Amino acid sequence: MASSDEEKLSQQKEILNLQSQEVDEEYSKLSAILPWDKFSNWINCMCVITFDLELGQAMELIYPGHIKLTEREKSNICYLSFPDSNSGCMGDTQFSFRIRQCPGRVKPMCASHINYNHNCPVALQIDPGHYFGYVYFRQVRDHTLRRGYFQKSVVIISRLPFHNLFMHMVGVIAPEYFDNGEPSIEVACHDIDQWPTPEAGATLNLPLMGTVLQVRVPSHSDKPGLSQNLVVTTESAFSSPTIMPSVNDSDVFKCLFPILPHIQLIWELVLTGEPVVVMANSPTVCSETVLALVSMILPLRFCSDYRQFFTIHDSEFKEYTSRAQAPPPVILGVTNPFFAKTLQHWPHIVRIGDHVPATSNVKPHKLKKGGSLKTLDSKPGVYTRYKPFLNKDKAVLKRLVQGIQTNRPSEVQSAMLRRHFLEVTQSFMIPLERYVASLMPLLRNISPYKGTPRTRPFDPDEFLKSLDFSGPQLTTGIKGDWIGLYRRFFRCANFEGWYNTRIREVNRKLQLLHLEAMSDADLQSWVSGREEVEVVDLILKIKEKLTTASSNHLPVSKDVGEKLYKQMDAVIYTLPEDLRAVLGSN
Repeated sequence: MASSDEEKLSQQKEILNLQSQEVDEEYSKLSAILPWDKFSNWINCMCVITFDLELGQAMELIYPGHIKLTEREKSNICYLSFPDSNSGCMGDTQFSFRIRQCPGRVKPMCASHINYNHNCPVALQIDPGHYFGYVYFRQVRDHTLRRGYFQKSVVIISRLPFHNLFMHMVGVIAPEYFDNGEPSIEVACHDIDQWPTPEAGATLNLPLMGTVLQVRVPSHSDKPGLSQNLVVTTESAFSSPTIMPSVNDSDVFKCLFPILPHIQLIWELVLTGEPVVVMANSPTVCSETVLALVSMILPLRFCSDYRQFFTIHDSEFKEYTSRAQAPPPVILGVTNPFFAKTLQHWPHIVRIGDHVPATSNVKPHKLKKGGSLKTLDSKPGVYTRYKPFLNKDKAVLKRLVQGIQTNRPSEVQSAMLRRHFLEVTQSFMIPLERYVASLMPLLRNISPYKGTPRTRPFDPDEFLKSLDFSGPQLTTGIKGDWIGLYRRFFRCANFEGWYNTRIREVNRKLQLLHLEAMSDADLQSWVSGREEVEVVDLILKIKEKLTTASSNHLPVSKDVGEKLYKQMDAVIYTLPEDLRAVLGSN
């Protein structure tokens, strides 16, 4: 019996060993196939969308294969990856879209994205609830196919708002895929999986299919208005480097030229989070124009929703087109003429014609005094009843018109336009920044023996009174009803988003100042003669503050941390031995 038991035990061990080996082999295979940690720092996945005669737009490929998307996300990506059926785009077309991630599926951000968000400009922070899609669509005649056309899109899905970078990347990858098939996608994804972390402020070399993209990731410490360049160099000794714009800056002059005389009005609509529809004939013009509008209020973050390309198949279609309630504060980009009827109740509609070179022979679109499009074939223009609070800055318009007449490069015109928007936005925001700073308690009122002080609440009336001596008139010559514009701004998501961000920053600063005050205080003298309960309470508060500082990634200096631990040890030593043991072990 003993021999039989030993045999059975030996067999079980052998089986376990074999199973263990199989698990190790499978794990090593999995590790080799699906490392993808570095890849996911930049991209969620790549998709190929094709046209199926029975299904319509269909997901042909998701790479890497382990990425899971919900059916709703797949459906939105499929429909948004093809130009609208009425657009008739032939050849190759590039555009972008933005979709909402399904509720309940939003995961906490990874460490690299948290670090990026802490250090990048606020307007370029990752929103974990949304994906961007960067599309390269090809439609060509092909008589070998039943439909008579070859129709496919290659799409990069990412949470990063690096429009220029990803549009360039998909422009490199898609033609290779159309020529050589799936191996091209695999090669590109494996290249991306070697990339360093997208660290704000860093200049990175990113290999991609025989080229090297040299990218500088924007940082919150960058001086506003100064764009950083993305340089593309190839491995070939015969190819010269290609200079591209920054990872995110768009050609705002090209996009806004058709509505150039109305940029002050449009800036106010974007600033105050008004519902705006952009109608264009192609998804390229449509998506680029919406992104240009969103960028008009930089460095302020646009906190309402925006969809640079939107179709009737979108899962939010009913939500955004319902007449049962006022239009939501969203900027929509559409191409289907059907929307002219569906959205004619929207208060602000921008109808863009085909993009044409900005020349002195081309006149920008007119302002239409009406809040709706009455016919499906309405002419290009800005349709609104909105009366701007501020006067036009005729000087900047004059300089831009002179640039058109002298054939000034579009890049220079865009830089001038961005500078104008930056100066107006900063003139608007500086008084608000000053006022929020005044809500902070004075340094002398930060006591190491009390709790962290709080800021005073924001009082709109008190702020508006302060404009007489610290208003926008100090930094801009633009006249108008600034108070009326501020009152409207207070009611929108852009104000709420900015204010909440600033208060978080101020509270972080107060926590740091309070920790510094505690580290410099003579806590031993303070606890002398105090009740044990007060001493214990002080120690627990210090421990809680250090734990909170660590979990909230507060930049506590090494010197302050060491001082606090020494202070805590010295205070603990003043207590009876039994309490020392308990507090020392926590």
